[in-house]
Amino acid sequence: MVSRCEWAPLDQPRSLAYHDEEWGVPAHDDVHLFEMLTLEGAQAGLSWSTILNKREGYRRAFAEFDPATVARFRPAKVDRLLTDPRIVRNRLKVESTVQNARAVLEVQSQLGSLGTYLWSFVEGEPIVNSWKQLGDIPAETERSRAMSKDLKRRGFRFVGPTVCYAFMQACGLVNDHVVGCFRYREV
Repeated sequence: MVSRCEWAPLDQPRSLAYHDEEWGVPAHDDVHLFEMLTLEGAQAGLSWSTILNKREGYRRAFAEFDPATVARFRPAKVDRLLTDPRIVRNRLKVESTVQNARAVLEVQSQLGSLGTYLWSFVEGEPIVNSWKQLGDIPAETERSRAMSKDLKRRGFRFVGPTVCYAFMQACGLVNDHVVGCFRYREV
C-alpha cells in the first residue's frame, strides 16, 4: 500500500488526486498562483474538501482566474456572485478576490510577475522540510508571516500568515509532504 500524508483521505477521490498530483508541486504560473491564493483565502474557516468541491465553480465564476478580467468586476457582478452556489457566498471573500486581482496586476506591473514576487520569500527555491507526522507541521512560519505582511501592504486581503503558509505548501514553495509519503521525494 502506498504511504501518504495523513490529511489525504482515501475515501475522497478529489482530495486524494489533489494530494497525489498537485499539492506541493512548485508552481510559477501567475494565473495558477492567483487561483490558489484565492482558494486558500476562501478556505478560511471551512474544510479544504469543501473548496476542492467548489473549485470548478470558482473557475467559472472568476473567469478562469484571469486577473485582468476579475479586476474589472463591478459591484453588480459581485452581487450576482453572492447568489452563486458554486462558490463560497461570503461578501468579504468575493470582494477580496476582486481586490486581489487588482493587486496582482499591480505586482505584475512593478515586479514583472506574481510568481517572481511570491517565490522571493523562499529565495526562488523550495524549502524542503522533513516532517515525520502531520502534527509536526506548523500552521505558519516566519516566512509566511513576512509574506502575509507584504501582501497586505500591497493591498491583498484574506492573506493572513496561516493562509500564506497553506498557499506556500500548496504551490510548492515548501515541501511539507511527510518523509514517509511517496510524494516527498517526487516533489
